[in-house]
Amino acid sequence: QVQLVESGGGLVQAGGSLRLSCAASGSVSSFNIMGWYRQAPGKQRELVATVTTGGITNYVDSVKGRFTISRDSAKNTVYLQMNSLSPEDTAVYYCNLWNAQSGDYWGQGTQVTVSS
Repeated sequence: QVQLVESGGGLVQAGGSLRLSCAASGSVSSFNIMGWYRQAPGKQRELVATVTTGGITNYVDSVKGRFTISRDSAKNTVYLQMNSLSPEDTAVYYCNLWNAQSGDYWGQGTQVTVSS
């Protein structure tokens, strides 16, 4: 089992920045993919960004150039630096960890609200 604990959400004005953190504990395999998804009211959950244990990153087009995902593998922690936030980024952000042995794990979610 893997547990994911998120932190860093909150309320920010448009154009501002926030940094999300997610710490994984438990049976974390040596190879995994950690990432962030988000779900806005009335919309489906969507991928925001992922990073492998090897440092390969992937972003949804709408956040490229504004968001940066990174990880500290020694701490099993993933970060999402969000800059130039807009009201369209308002959502619940979920941390995700995937590994080949047992699939997906999810955090409890953290609210990000961007006011105009």
